[in-house]
Amino acid sequence: MKRKIKIGTRGSRLALWQAGWVQEALYKKDPLLSVEIEIIKTKGDKILDVPLAMVGGKGLFVKEIEEALLDGRIDIAVHSMKDMPAEIPDRLCIGAIPQREISQDVLISQNGLSFSELAKGAGIGTSSLRRSAQLLHARPDIKILPLRGNLDTRLKKLESGDMDAIILAAAGVKRLGFEHKITEHLDENIMLSAVGQGALCIETREKDTDIARVVACLEHYQTRRIVSGERAFLNYLEGGCQIPIAGHGKIENNIFTITGLVATVDGVTVIRNTMSGPEEDSEKVGIKLAETLLSMGAGKILEDLKNNFNNSATDTHR
Repeated sequence: MKRKIKIGTRGSRLALWQAGWVQEALYKKDPLLSVEIEIIKTKGDKILDVPLAMVGGKGLFVKEIEEALLDGRIDIAVHSMKDMPAEIPDRLCIGAIPQREISQDVLISQNGLSFSELAKGAGIGTSSLRRSAQLLHARPDIKILPLRGNLDTRLKKLESGDMDAIILAAAGVKRLGFEHKITEHLDENIMLSAVGQGALCIETREKDTDIARVVACLEHYQTRRIVSGERAFLNYLEGGCQIPIAGHGKIENNIFTITGLVATVDGVTVIRNTMSGPEEDSEKVGIKLAETLLSMGAGKILEDLKNNFNNSATDTHR
């Protein structure tokens, strides 16, 4: 008799591609498995007319799926790693992190113009504070236009002519076969990626040793070390979607190197640095980078941003 396993995922085309990839990988490892995909709607899927920073930030795309995992409705949750909050709920864990896809952001423009070629005052679509702050830092003349929805929806909004260009994660564009639409892969000196961007998170129940054995084939230890270092950096800064924080790590010759930044929302101030250390110490290196940025003035930026956000939230509920 085939062993039945349920994968929980969001219902967007990209999320279903990701869950399907996991499903296929598990079949290849053990053809006797019966792997079903269950679509779970999250708060982030329901609220599309408000910027993420105003509706709770990280956790919006995972909470309901985690609840299904905790109560046994599903056995495995598949998330985009960049959507994962720093704190994993009790009784859950990151069971596996597969090999990472490209982590860069890309620009897709109306007329095939690169970022530097866009006209003065051009409108670029994104609802990410991380992206908008870095775009404004590089080009204060551009206009940031709100852009929510799944990848297909964002591409359609660009095609409708409402904006000159949009910014998307390269991994999602590639996974859905839209690479031909990419105008430019943005250099990390212009656009440093989000923590965990391009990586998947396979979340499981902490004491479910049976499922742990099943998903072990998906683990890529080097990607886990890199992502763990990035997440330690973000966690130390207590960062979420309300704060423009970026962090990207890599491993070369057993050395983990991470570059991180904290910026003001308007992009006027960007505090950035890079740290390196042994790959097995990636989390310590990530924390050290966070401490360095705080000592360089990031602490004041974070404090001001949190105060502004809390004041805005208070005004909204009056």
